[in-house]
Amino acid sequence: MSAIFASLANVILIAIQLYIWLLIASAILSWLIAFNVVNTGNQFVAAIADFLWRITEPALRPIRNFMPNLGGIDISPVILILILIFIQGVIARLAF
Repeated sequence: MSAIFASLANVILIAIQLYIWLLIASAILSWLIAFNVVNTGNQFVAAIADFLWRITEPALRPIRNFMPNLGGIDISPVILILILIFIQGVIARLAF
């Protein structure tokens, strides 16, 4: 039974790590779009931006609603990444 739990924990840890990378990619792409480095008129860039927004926005929205306005600086991805790293640590300690 513990081998099944360890395997499941491993899958969850990998999924959390993948989501962290998606958050980082979303933040970087938003900066590139804001500074006009990439053009959202390009269909490929628009598709990637839409995918990343749809994946990350449901988790970021509650954090943005809770946080005060910081004058255009969005630190919600950083807060979510820190929360996910904490969750990873808890799962790793419980499983292994």
